[in-house]
Parts: sequence; structure tokens; C-alpha cells
Amino acid sequence: MTFPTEFLVGAATAAHQNEGNNVNSGHWYQENLPGRPAELRSGDAVDMYHRWEADLDLLVELGLNTFRFSLEWSRIEPSEGFFSRAEIAHYRAMIEGCFARGVTPVVTVLHFSLPQWFEARGGWLAEGAVELFERYVAAVAPILTDVPWVVTINEPNLMAIVPVFEKMIAAGIPIRGLPMPDPEYVPSAIAAHRAAVRALRAGGVPRVGLSLAMHDFIAEPGGEAALQAHRAAAEDQFLDATEGDDFVGVQAYTNLRFGPEGVLPPAEDAEKTIVGWEFWPNAVVTAVRHAWEYTGGRMPVLVTENGIATADDSRRIAYTRAALTGLEGLIAEGVDLRGYVHWTYMDNFEWMGAFGPTFGLVAVDRETFVRTPKPSARWLGRVAAANAIVD
Repeated sequence: MTFPTEFLVGAATAAHQNEGNNVNSGHWYQENLPGRPAELRSGDAVDMYHRWEADLDLLVELGLNTFRFSLEWSRIEPSEGFFSRAEIAHYRAMIEGCFARGVTPVVTVLHFSLPQWFEARGGWLAEGAVELFERYVAAVAPILTDVPWVVTINEPNLMAIVPVFEKMIAAGIPIRGLPMPDPEYVPSAIAAHRAAVRALRAGGVPRVGLSLAMHDFIAEPGGEAALQAHRAAAEDQFLDATEGDDFVGVQAYTNLRFGPEGVLPPAEDAEKTIVGWEFWPNAVVTAVRHAWEYTGGRMPVLVTENGIATADDSRRIAYTRAALTGLEGLIAEGVDLRGYVHWTYMDNFEWMGAFGPTFGLVAVDRETFVRTPKPSARWLGRVAAANAIVD
């Protein structure tokens, strides 16, 4: 069985995690506060800011046909009201670099990282926050008018959960699984997406959507009610916000199991990844099916992230093969799935553990920045070339 014609198979990156020296972002500010461990700083990251052309050349050599990357708001608007023409031109050059190489660009307007000046104003809860974001989106819309897939916000549902993580850490409460979104942040996250859609459409961008963090929800005995409540808060109200969009991006890595009291930890004997998530290739299959069915099949689905953090690349291939096999089955059922974008292209700076969790298809020497493709990269490239799963 082959994938549909023009099915996208590629890899994803994010600006703060790959570019390096994102000095005007709130994340950089927090990473470099006095006393913060050096290993938890993004620093040079993998220097993609300067090496993106060679990275695209390698992507093509591997056989992949799609590259997802994000614009960095804090580079484009390093101080409130000042928009850098040079940085906007930099990202436009990346888009043109994709087209010149026959690579489909998937561009994310906001991938978590915010300008420090925006955070200092109070972030998403500050008065006028959504309007400031909309102004930024309007400023970058002119370079996106020929981009076939534009993501407004990476995981706005997770964006609304991060404040809960921060409160739990500050209070010394152990984190188990994924908490509910902070209800105070949800309206801002949804409003920001709708504002971005408005600005992009006004700027002539042809296809706009968002990407959501999703899971395979599993109810253990007595956990059905907790599961439904969690899914409604963490996924479904954000799927409701896609009304009128052109596509939905699905990002899924593992499962969430529920008992009567809520989220359960993974079983002790389950295979786990570096970050402690259960090895669960079916997560993306279930997530795509739920996104498709919940939205009534009114728009196509794009897998914008899926992968595992592992030092054993054979397990990455096994995981990805199983995920793609399940997605193939969904397509056969009639789900309009347009592509699969692997997280991540290169081992990079990861939010949950700096450079330790290796999600990449390509290894990076942190001293020299030399890129070394793993067997999984070449295997996925053969999948892209064949437009079918290969052995």
C-alpha cells in the first residue's frame, strides 16, 4: 500500500531549540538567570540559524520532502514596536531555500518562545497581549503568502498547561502525566489563534491551521469520567477553536492512562523513552482519528510532530514504522491525512531536559556542530522516496 500522491514526509524543528543565541526571548532570560545550571541553557543550540542551508541540503540528500520550522518572534520584534527587516528577510530566505530544493515548507508563526519584552508586560494575561501578537503576525504575513502550510501556534493547549506545571513545581507538587490547562490562560490561547488566522488571511496566506498536543487516552477501570473530563479540557475545546481553519496539525507521542482519581503513571514494566513516556506508536493514530472524527472530517489533518527520545535508533525506526503503518490504515478508512512530519530533524535543545533527550533523526556534535544522519533518517528518506513504508 502506498501513501496518497504528494503525501508529505519530512522532519520538524523549532527556532529556539535549534537556532542558538536567541538572546531577546523570555526563555533565554530565564535560562541565564544567576544560578541556573549551564546544561539547562540553550546557548548555541545546534546553530541552525547559520547552518540552515546545509541542513536543507542534507534533508534533500536523505530523501525527505518536507521541512517544518518556526519564525522567532523575539528576533523579528526584539523590542516592542521595532520589526527587524533583516530577520524577516532571513526567514523569507529559508522559505525560498525550501522551494529551490523542491522541499515543502511548513512554517510555524509561534513555537512557544516569546520576546522578553512581551513576558515582562505580563505575557498572555497582560492587557492587549492578543493584539500585540496579531500585530506581529500581520508583520510576517507578507513572507508567507506562497507557503502551503502555515501553523499559527504550536500547541496552544500545552501553552495553557505550562503555567500549571510552573505552579506545581513552585509548590513542590510532583508532576504525574499531563495536568489540565489553566482556565485563566485558555481564552487567551484560543483568542491568539483566532487573531493569527484573521491576520494571516488578511495578508493573503492560503492555508492556515494550528497544531495540538494530543494523546491516546486510555481508561483503566473506573477512569472513564476522568478521561472524558481531561480530553474535553486539554483537546476538544481547542479542536472547537479550529472552526473555519484549513487544516489541523496533530502532535502525539504517547498515551495517558486514567483511573478514578485522574492520570496514572506508566506501568512499571512498560518500555519507556528517555523522557519517561511509554513507548506507544499508536498514540498518533488514535490522535489523528479523534481529531478527524471530532471535527466532522471538515478539514485535512497533518501530523506535524511524532517521534521518540531514545539512544537506540532501532527503536526509533520500529516506533516510526508502527506509527506510519497505523496512519496508512486511517487513510484506507477515508481519513484525509496529508503528511507525516517527524520530531525532530536533529537532536536539539529540548524543553524537558536540555540536550539529554535525543529525538533526532540526525545526531549533532555539540562542539563542532557536525551533523551525522542516523539509520532512522535514511530509512524515513526511503519511505518518502517510495511514498510507502519500506523494510
